[in-house]
Amino acid sequence: TMEYESPSQSPTLTQDERLKLLYPMVNEDETPLPRCWSTKTVAPNHLLQDKYNYIGLSQSNLRVHYKGHGKTHKDASSVRATHPIPASCGLYYFEVKIISKGRDGYMGVGLSAQGVNMNRLPGWDKHSYGYHGDDGHSFCSSGTGQAYGPTFTTGDVIGCGINLIDGSCFYTKNGHHLGIAFQGFADLPSGLYPTVGLQTPGEVIDANFGQEPFKFDIEGEMRELRRKTQGVIEELSWPRKQGDAQAVLHNMVSTYLVHHGYSQTAESFAKSAGQEISEELTSMRNRQHIQKLVLAGKLGEAISTVDQLYPGLLALNQDLHFRLKVRQFIEMVSGADTLEIESESGGGKSWADTSSSSGHSGSNMDMEEQVDNAGGEVGNHENHQTEQAVNGNSQNTSNGNIDCDHSTDNMDVDAGAPRGNSILANPARFECLIRFGRSLHVFATQLEQEKGRSEANSTMLQEAFSLLAYADPWDSPVGGQLDPAGRESVCAQLNSAILESKNLPGRPPLEISLAHSAHLLKLMSNSELGACAFADIQTILN
Repeated sequence: TMEYESPSQSPTLTQDERLKLLYPMVNEDETPLPRCWSTKTVAPNHLLQDKYNYIGLSQSNLRVHYKGHGKTHKDASSVRATHPIPASCGLYYFEVKIISKGRDGYMGVGLSAQGVNMNRLPGWDKHSYGYHGDDGHSFCSSGTGQAYGPTFTTGDVIGCGINLIDGSCFYTKNGHHLGIAFQGFADLPSGLYPTVGLQTPGEVIDANFGQEPFKFDIEGEMRELRRKTQGVIEELSWPRKQGDAQAVLHNMVSTYLVHHGYSQTAESFAKSAGQEISEELTSMRNRQHIQKLVLAGKLGEAISTVDQLYPGLLALNQDLHFRLKVRQFIEMVSGADTLEIESESGGGKSWADTSSSSGHSGSNMDMEEQVDNAGGEVGNHENHQTEQAVNGNSQNTSNGNIDCDHSTDNMDVDAGAPRGNSILANPARFECLIRFGRSLHVFATQLEQEKGRSEANSTMLQEAFSLLAYADPWDSPVGGQLDPAGRESVCAQLNSAILESKNLPGRPPLEISLAHSAHLLKLMSNSELGACAFADIQTILN
């Protein structure tokens, strides 16, 4: 496939794909983009019409033709698009192709606000702006035009761009930028609509609202605006009341590493930055070990380890405990988690305490030792010491450090057990699963009696149980639950609960600040501040 410097110019894109590429900050559920001309001609007030009577539409309301007499300017007729331009576009652009200039080529391309009279060419009235083909003049809320660019006629492609940050407007002809037509008008209204106007018989125009590549490289303009916006962000001065910038940033990185259990990296970083780590390394390694178990689908062993290292934690977080047990049920169906059958004659363990068949929390040792060996010898002499399980600081597993570039999303996630492992293929284990399911149902009933009905818990349990209704659960409407990615959210929830039990933040400041920034950009978008379009967090981080 051919590489395009500006991806939106690829002809293989659909309109939806192209618009998403050009306007990533626009939420079309709230602020739809213009996609065709409006057919609205009937309104209680002629100023609310979107299309004047002498305009005809065809070809999915993208082709405009003139059907009036065209004797005087009183026969001018315009049409607006279906929706106004969302401010969150940052920079909006559309093009029209002149199919025929008709008798005189009295055509205008531009923008207008709701309420502008459509019995006029764009630009002649207040809150209306247009570039006219017969004289090349730019009209800006006035019947008197200003010399601007060349005339245009049959076969030409004319574009109109509006910068929603500084209120400037420009036009293009056959892919060439013609310069700024007007700029920084304090009274530039919000909610401008793409608009075209015609005045003499035979005039025909086709619109391109992104259903095909634009002649002009609008993405080049966007790249420049993104660079300028990033420059503004980088030049912002650090608020002194927040303390030393370097210290705050070091703390954000350190707490992130600690939160996700990257103990060796956190230790190295703390040494180089001259900082203390907010949590004991042994506790961090324990959390990392628990996360690995959950992400490998060994939920029974993870629950058993949590009970051993953090007694009472799951009793205080009953909804989390329930969610872990439901996930264990799902992993038993897949075969990733197995369950030892306790003797019926009072084995001393309740269903909630049942561990996975490995039976001991060190079962992950081989995998962790491999990771250790790959990670270097730093501190390994102490990594395999076994200490007593006191205050959640027991170190009954090896270090298992992860490279700092990996997030928990990538922390040894099992690609999923082979289907042959499914518990449904083994009658004895299937019986065990049914008993486990009954116990899970009892747990749900107890929770409901103590805390009231939880719709989320009921739905979760019902969906998990429904896996048993299918001979091949993977190939079923509910098979998505077996995807190993489903382990990640419960893993994060458990990790946060452990940290909060030790009076550490459940969410690291780095993640909170990113979420806060994303929310602020959303507020900017809702407040019609166009700069939000060029402050995409992911782009800045990259």
